Amino acid sequence: MAVQPAPPVTQQVGSARGCGERPEPGELREASRCLVQDGDGRSIPFKALYREQKAIVLFVRNFLCYTCKEYVEDLAKVPQSFLQEANARLIVIGQSSYHHIKPFCNLTGYTHEMYVDPQREIYKTLGMKRGEGNNVSVRSPHVKSNALLGSIRSMWRAMTGPAFDFQGDPAQQGGALILGPGNEVHFVHLDKNRLDHVPINTVLQLAGVKTVNFTNQPQIIDI
Repeated sequence: MAVQPAPPVTQQVGSARGCGERPEPGELREASRCLVQDGDGRSIPFKALYREQKAIVLFVRNFLCYTCKEYVEDLAKVPQSFLQEANARLIVIGQSSYHHIKPFCNLTGYTHEMYVDPQREIYKTLGMKRGEGNNVSVRSPHVKSNALLGSIRSMWRAMTGPAFDFQGDPAQQGGALILGPGNEVHFVHLDKNRLDHVPINTVLQLAGVKTVNFTNQPQIIDI
């Protein structure tokens, strides 16, 4: 199920913003003071999530988005023991009301940390995009549904939920960061569109965490 972890990343990867360029110091400093909420509505500073240890922080579009749902379903397969061995945290941040956190965790089977940034303050400060980019060739390895079927399922969840809302701005894109401890910024990727997820094993490897076999097929080990 796992391979040995790579050494933790110590510098940025890539050269273009959206694929590895670190935020300006002022941007991260401003974002660090923003508050996020947990599933009970308690507010904590964003910086508290990565102050003491390295954190893989994944921002998702909205909790109704089928691509986000399927991405988080695969994040749920990352064993807590892998994170503990690497002294790392795995955190998902959405941009809905905190009331949607627990239902979304139940839906996806996700048991790691999840918070929300309801006013999208961190999204805006770090320059995460709104709208779909022109690059339609990108494809998340974690999204199994096609656009039509996935959109129908998302709309059905909206219609059958306790309140008809999009559980966040439907035009907002997400991103992936590896931060901490302290002010260290190891990796940044800002999604161009809903399918532009960083493969989960890529961020795990860059954070020094063992990778996961997402194929549900037994691995062949040569002896």
